Amino acid sequence: MRLFRADILSAQPARLYRAWMAEFRTPFFRSYLCNDPALVALALNGRPEDFPKSLRVAEGLRPLLGRSVFVTNGEEWKRQRRIIDPAFEGGRLRDAFAGIWAAGEAAVARMPEGVVEVEEEASFAAADVIFRTLFSIPIGHEVAGKVFAEFRAYQRAQPILNLAAFVPLPAWMPRFHRAGVRRSAAVIRGLITGLTEGRAREIAAGTAPDDLATKIMVTVDPVTGERFDTEEMVDQVAIFFLAGHETSASALGWALYLLASHPEVQERVALETAGMTPEFAALSRLRLTRDVFREALRLYPPVPMMVRETVKPEVFRGRAVKRGAQVVLSSWHLGRHERIWDDPDGFDPDRWVREETKQAARDGWLPFSSGPRVCTGAGFAMLEGVVLLAQLVRAFRFEVVEGRVPVPVAHLTVRAKDGIWLRVVRR
Repeated sequence: MRLFRADILSAQPARLYRAWMAEFRTPFFRSYLCNDPALVALALNGRPEDFPKSLRVAEGLRPLLGRSVFVTNGEEWKRQRRIIDPAFEGGRLRDAFAGIWAAGEAAVARMPEGVVEVEEEASFAAADVIFRTLFSIPIGHEVAGKVFAEFRAYQRAQPILNLAAFVPLPAWMPRFHRAGVRRSAAVIRGLITGLTEGRAREIAAGTAPDDLATKIMVTVDPVTGERFDTEEMVDQVAIFFLAGHETSASALGWALYLLASHPEVQERVALETAGMTPEFAALSRLRLTRDVFREALRLYPPVPMMVRETVKPEVFRGRAVKRGAQVVLSSWHLGRHERIWDDPDGFDPDRWVREETKQAARDGWLPFSSGPRVCTGAGFAMLEGVVLLAQLVRAFRFEVVEGRVPVPVAHLTVRAKDGIWLRVVRR
């Protein structure tokens, strides 16, 4: 339990990078790590309602996320997705491009030269993207800045798993969240409530900007005819910030490190981005930049594992699995699995143009989940990641710093234990 609380990746033995399945036993439940592509497809695509999201991992996030789409199941989850999904569909991604581009320009202007902890810079840039596209305010806005500062405090205080993830507790029993976690979550939710109530007044007055918050708040569930009330919207904004800021910052930081470690690839990206213009159509020419970001997501998936739960007895690879077992689908292990990928630990963005990678990607690339519960913001995240990476590499050269090799650890997302320190030189 101490290992899992400190870093869930360090608790995994090396042989799991070849195994198709492994069983983990505790006195209270059984957990099955499933790397077999057939089992992954069964849980996520084949019979997803028989494998709902486990609430064990969500226990540690409830102070911040409430009843957001990230922690719900069944009809409640379906209703939430019906309201949220339209904001991220089709051409609406194009509407977010201007906010993302502006955040990228601000990140370039803000980036210091010399030896820099780029993970912190990536966090700031990703938070700026979220506030510009969600509420049409930059990170420099007073409320946005406060939310960002408190979220950093929350991240440092919150382990990925708390006691309730290991020991089944009745609903009435306190969840033993740390005092700092409760305080930061309360402050964040209070600030988001203010933004949400303000936006509701703007919508009523007909003066609201046409951003993601407005789109979601005015969307009516076609089945129930309901909209999100203020508390529900606060829950959803909290997960948008967690998923859209924390995960994007993780991926961008690791992508910059990989390019610094492979300067020949970095120079190819810089050449590709040299003539980039602030137009959505220009993204189609950033093929290598996109593949670098894909490769970063394979090697360092921000969300290292997803946990589902069986609702009835199952048979996995000839082994009987009881009702209530935890089913762990690890994007971390799948992305580096020796029986799925060629050179699984190597950084090779060119693999994405090779034909044999298509099957490996279907079996082992899972940064956004799959099936009905696929991340609703997957397209947004790819757009954001490619744009920010392109803008930064076009403006700067990133170099490794001797003696400072980042060590990946998993808390809320896969981050570097002591940060990602790179030398930044303006081109």
